Amino acid sequence: MPHRVVVLALPGLLPFELGIPHRIFGRAKDARGRPLYEIVTCAVTAGPVPTDADFAVHVAHGPEALATADTVVVPASYELGPVYEEGRLTPELAAALDRIRPGTRLVAICTGGYVLAAAGHLDGRPATTHWSSADHFQRLFPTVRVDADVLFVDDGDVLTSAGVAAGLDLCLHIVRRDHGAAVANDVARRTVVPPHRDGGQAQYIARPVPEAGTHTTTAARAWALAHLHEPIQLRDLAEREAMSVRTFTRRFRDEAGVSPGQWLTRQRIERARHLLETSDLPVDRVAQDSGFGTAQSLRVHLMAAIGVTPTAYRRTFRTGSAGSAAS
Repeated sequence: MPHRVVVLALPGLLPFELGIPHRIFGRAKDARGRPLYEIVTCAVTAGPVPTDADFAVHVAHGPEALATADTVVVPASYELGPVYEEGRLTPELAAALDRIRPGTRLVAICTGGYVLAAAGHLDGRPATTHWSSADHFQRLFPTVRVDADVLFVDDGDVLTSAGVAAGLDLCLHIVRRDHGAAVANDVARRTVVPPHRDGGQAQYIARPVPEAGTHTTTAARAWALAHLHEPIQLRDLAEREAMSVRTFTRRFRDEAGVSPGQWLTRQRIERARHLLETSDLPVDRVAQDSGFGTAQSLRVHLMAAIGVTPTAYRRTFRTGSAGSAAS
């Protein structure tokens, strides 16, 4: 049976964020084109739910749907009332959340994290929320380890994201975690969004759009993606943009939110994951083609990034009819 995702629609919800789980999980298919997830929307009370726009959404399912979930997603709302003001659940919301079975994966998008925190699910755990709410969130829930600088936090069975578009990143991350990079990349292509923005990327970038007339680092990044299998030095990237290394590094971080070295490592990890899933190449060759050079280097980087070896990753996320490869 497909993994059942239940999305909790709260009054004052943001329609964009409500649609994220449906769009991302709903597009995830296996090799035969069968859905990997079933998505259901519910409300504390079935019926019309007001949004922050000039329309309401009609939700057919009540809180009983939460008891059927494998994953519960709580999108943001601008009308959380005592949850936002006092860190306290209303009796109706508390009763709804009590229906969730132990062991169910919990996901919050943006200020949906207030609901999980008020229910005690984030006590002593790392979490994030929209950068503009992070200080308030931390004051209201002092036992939560708030990280305001990241796009999302994966703490195993509880995951939280920063605001709005970071919900796309988090849901794609969950698909990747559940079914591998190839499935997640296919969903991203169909949604026309970047296939991967690492959770550790800064959620607030000082200059996301360069000023008119200034040089960008776009060409250097495109060149690097075409040459990941080769040794790439920082000066090589800077020369592509006719900048000094210092200027290039500063501008790259302003535009991408991470350093050139961090970005390059993440792109190589993504290339390696794709090759492990979709090719017969031995791990030594995967390491070479993704720019890590040796199987041992790939093993170290993959373990640091996702906690598994190349062979274990391939065994878990193998797709298609390709046979086993040497480790």
